[in-house]
Amino acid sequence: MIPVPTNTKVWLAAGVTDMRKGFNGLSAQTEKVLKAAPYCGHLFVFRGRRGDLIKVIWWDGQGACLFMGSEAGGKSAAIAYTLIETAKLNGVDPQAWLTDTLACIADHKINRIDELLPWRYAQT
Repeated sequence: MIPVPTNTKVWLAAGVTDMRKGFNGLSAQTEKVLKAAPYCGHLFVFRGRRGDLIKVIWWDGQGACLFMGSEAGGKSAAIAYTLIETAKLNGVDPQAWLTDTLACIADHKINRIDELLPWRYAQT
C-alpha cells in the first residue's frame, strides 16, 4: 500500500489519452490541458481509447511515479491476492502451496479440485 497524504486531490483527465506516453508526456499534458503542476503531489488519472486501461502519474515528493493497469489485470491480481491471503489465514506457506498446486493441477480430477484448496493442503 502506498500512503497518499489526505489532502491529495485526484484529477481525472477527460477524453482519450495516448497510452504510449510515459511520465514526461503525461506531465506535459497535465500542464497544457489541466493547467496544473504535475509535481504538486496530486494524482493525475488518464484513460486509454477503449476505456479499459488507465495511467496515473504522481510526484510523491521524492520522485516521479507512473502507475498503469487494466480491468483484467485488476481482476487477476484480486484472485492472486485472495489465494495468497487464504493460504496465510490457514497457516500455509503461500509459495509452497502454489508451487505444489500448480505442479499437480493438470493431472488432478476436476470433481476433486477442492482437495487442492489451502485449508485442505494444511491437513496433509
